[in-house]
Amino acid sequence: MQEKLFFENTKGNRLCGILANPTPNKDRPIMILCHGFTSSKDSYTYIRLEKILNGKGISAFRFDFFAHGESEGEFEDITISEAVDDILNAIRFLKELGYSKIGLVGSSFGGIASVIAASKTDYLFILALKSPVSDDLGKLVAQESKQEIKTWKEKGFIYYTSSDGRKFTLNYSFFEDDKKVNGYEAVKKIKIPALIVHGDNDEAVPIEQSKKIAGLMENSRLEIIEGADHRYSKPEDFERMLGLISEFIIKNS
Repeated sequence: MQEKLFFENTKGNRLCGILANPTPNKDRPIMILCHGFTSSKDSYTYIRLEKILNGKGISAFRFDFFAHGESEGEFEDITISEAVDDILNAIRFLKELGYSKIGLVGSSFGGIASVIAASKTDYLFILALKSPVSDDLGKLVAQESKQEIKTWKEKGFIYYTSSDGRKFTLNYSFFEDDKKVNGYEAVKKIKIPALIVHGDNDEAVPIEQSKKIAGLMENSRLEIIEGADHRYSKPEDFERMLGLISEFIIKNS
């Protein structure tokens, strides 16, 4: 059964999520699915993952970050810290609904937000990361936008174009916030089982970042998919990534 639900972040913005619950037993696991930058809860990866998990009696809650999809907020104000707050409030929301075994999956931007959130809570039982950013997201965004950080600071904003051609305004506060976030320090606090999947041909997020966090997170496993890009464009790469993540969740549930 699927149900559209709304909950609030700390600032009072309404965030939208889809709860897919195949069982009335709330002691069974539920996975929070955290999408990437400019994406949404309706990403193909998470719709597919939800179906696989539901087939094994595992619930899923895929939600839109602040200013994404059906959630409230202005995109120009998004930061990693805001996304972390969104995740922590999603955890709180599910606990209030009666779920007790909560896991987390994060992709790219949602990956670093998931890492920071996981380091701040004791309520998670597993963590899965798909091509996560671990450091210097502000620099990566500037490079992708072909913008100088100095110009970004002087203007106060840049224009960011998503992979599907949509244009967004992004304030310099995003870069300032990124400098306060350290994924490498955060993973040292995470003790739950964790899986990291990353392609060695990722053009957006250097695979070296995932190699580093795998070495710092004591209960983690890194799976490298040879030749895969950031979006797992080749069908065989996508299916491999999806299989690794779903098998990890099912095995640990």
